[in-house]
Amino acid sequence: MEFWSGTAFMKTSEIIGLAKLFDEAGYDGMLCSDHMIYPRELTSPYPDSPSGNPPWAPETAWPDCWVQIGAMAAVTTRLRFSNAIYVAPARPLLEVAKLVATASVLSEGRVALAAGIGWMREEYELMGQDFSTRGRRLDEMIPALRALWRGGWVSWRGEHYQVPELMLEPHPETPVPIWVGGESDAALRRAARLGDGWVGYAYTWDQAVHHVNRLNAFRREYGSDNDDFTVILALLEPATPDLYKRAEDAGITAVMVSPWMGRDVGPGDDVEKYREPIERFAETIIAKVRP
Repeated sequence: MEFWSGTAFMKTSEIIGLAKLFDEAGYDGMLCSDHMIYPRELTSPYPDSPSGNPPWAPETAWPDCWVQIGAMAAVTTRLRFSNAIYVAPARPLLEVAKLVATASVLSEGRVALAAGIGWMREEYELMGQDFSTRGRRLDEMIPALRALWRGGWVSWRGEHYQVPELMLEPHPETPVPIWVGGESDAALRRAARLGDGWVGYAYTWDQAVHHVNRLNAFRREYGSDNDDFTVILALLEPATPDLYKRAEDAGITAVMVSPWMGRDVGPGDDVEKYREPIERFAETIIAKVRP
């Protein structure tokens, strides 16, 4: 079982210091969340919200994923990095290829791309990308990225993307895992058919098992059930070693955790206030889950 932390809703100025603490304490990785903007006039409904509004304030900071990852990689030695999730089809294919490849090289292979289609039409329109074809374009983007990351003269020709023969350097020295986010049937099928893993959200135990069972059914359908595959999500249950052992038995390979959740870490901007809960979680939970 792997233990990751997200960066969503953290103070941007604290993220680098927290990465150092997680690296020192033996956690496995950090996941960066993604939004470009919050429009004054937001008409796109947020999924699973009765009001249609997202559960965060407009002024919430969403620092760029790949800038974060580059900065965190520079101050750590073993921590790995990915997304929860990166709205890849809102960007041009070549931009995504370049950003992820550069982060992979600078981190010495410690990154995975976790991609999803998002929900905010306004972001797509402001970035000049078609919202209505985002799912089909992500389906094509995943194999296109793998082709563009091979090194040497590379090209891609598909329905949505046409890339003439070119050099895209630096290229990753090892394959970059591509994980897929989302819990719709389309997203789970995309993960089972095209992905190296799946990134979920935060669930009760029964919800988590339900989604993992759905995913595994699609993996059997596509013949990918024997492949190495990452399943990462958060559990809305009290953290205990037994919980995470049961999760591993259920097919969950990694969990997102916030070691300070429910604890008073005190005021101030000093990230040292997080050291004690991070180290305590490592000692009382992680050390008892891993052999």
